[in-house]
Amino acid sequence: MGKTIAQKIFDSHLRDEPFPGTKVLDLDQVFCHEITTPIAIDDLVRLGKDRVFDATKVKAVIDHVTPAKDSKTAQQGKILRDWARRHDIQDFFDVGRNGVCHAIFPEKGFVRPGYTIIMGDSHTCTHGAFGAFAAGVGTTDLEVGILKGVCAFREPNTLRINVDGKLPKGVYAKDVILHIIGQISVNGATDMVIEFGGSVVEGFSMESRMTLCNMAVEAGATSGICAPDMVTVEYLWDFIKDEYSSKDAALKAFSAWQPDADADYSKVIDVDASQLEPLCTYGYKPDCVKPVREMEGERVDQVYIGSCTNGRIEDLREAAKVLRGHTIADHVRGILSPATPDIFKQANREGLIDIFLEAGYCVTNPTCGACLGMSNGVLADGEICASTTNRNFNGRMGKGGVVHLMSPASAAAASIKGAIADPRQYMQ
Repeated sequence: MGKTIAQKIFDSHLRDEPFPGTKVLDLDQVFCHEITTPIAIDDLVRLGKDRVFDATKVKAVIDHVTPAKDSKTAQQGKILRDWARRHDIQDFFDVGRNGVCHAIFPEKGFVRPGYTIIMGDSHTCTHGAFGAFAAGVGTTDLEVGILKGVCAFREPNTLRINVDGKLPKGVYAKDVILHIIGQISVNGATDMVIEFGGSVVEGFSMESRMTLCNMAVEAGATSGICAPDMVTVEYLWDFIKDEYSSKDAALKAFSAWQPDADADYSKVIDVDASQLEPLCTYGYKPDCVKPVREMEGERVDQVYIGSCTNGRIEDLREAAKVLRGHTIADHVRGILSPATPDIFKQANREGLIDIFLEAGYCVTNPTCGACLGMSNGVLADGEICASTTNRNFNGRMGKGGVVHLMSPASAAAASIKGAIADPRQYMQ
């Protein structure tokens, strides 16, 4: 019987199996940010184990509250900053050079096919878009990863989801993953890896694949994963060109992380993308999904475009296409947060920032702040936000606030209308 991508990665990284089914894997990368890592740092210091297994494999960023908004968040940043300096961690991205972790780390070439990656952040699964096994972990696992470069997992089963057909106008990767979560539920992939495939996924950019994998955890998955191909090679080429004689040679090497034709999946689900339409969430769970047309006219107070799900240049371009020549409704606060400084600069070169500013948006520095209700876009009690983020939990963006998840195009349309709206009416 053949193997899935995840099974191949587990086999190649296996350090030990102390108990049947529990696999201790060698780690290629340990990613850190200032919200979850300081707890691990303080505990390692307390235990007299203030060390890192390999400073070249540890990457750190201050991204959730940036700049710090109060003494507590300043202290969190200081702990991470001092630790990075203490251990000579070169790939540390402080305020001014920082970006959303799941955007800046791939952008810097730190994610490769076949890698194992952990981070104290549930959306670490984003990096599976490159054909890696990437998972969010708790504090204890993060400590062990930092100290020893290993992490223990129960080997997950794999759910294969094939997305075929042709995406209709106004439908994007965000709509695809919302549809999938709506179909299988927030528990539909618990203790599984979701392996995404099919002609639509093969045609997606790396940005769109990251959007898919980013929200795999919202269906309960340990990770999302896409098979690496020439799209992956092209994205990574500037970082790997000295390692391979040609792009074809890189592609051949990456083919080791393709699933076997006879791989054994727990379940296979087929999605006909041609039947999809713009979607958004309602209620307080990511599987509460409806077509935008069924929610049209519901008032919004704020529109947020950004995050590790949809803050990349591709997302900003799609939102700007909708916004061009329009201004946002008088009662709406529009907030744009490009996910990294390079994305911000690229958007500025392309004139996208001007489109957002002329439409009436507030453009902020790269940050995760609004997504989890910490800064740069927190909602008041009773306020409603159309958001390109990944969670609509009760109070997620502020106590008493309501979040409707949708694509950047749909969010831009909502900001113009002042209510949930179908983006296709604003597309030329």
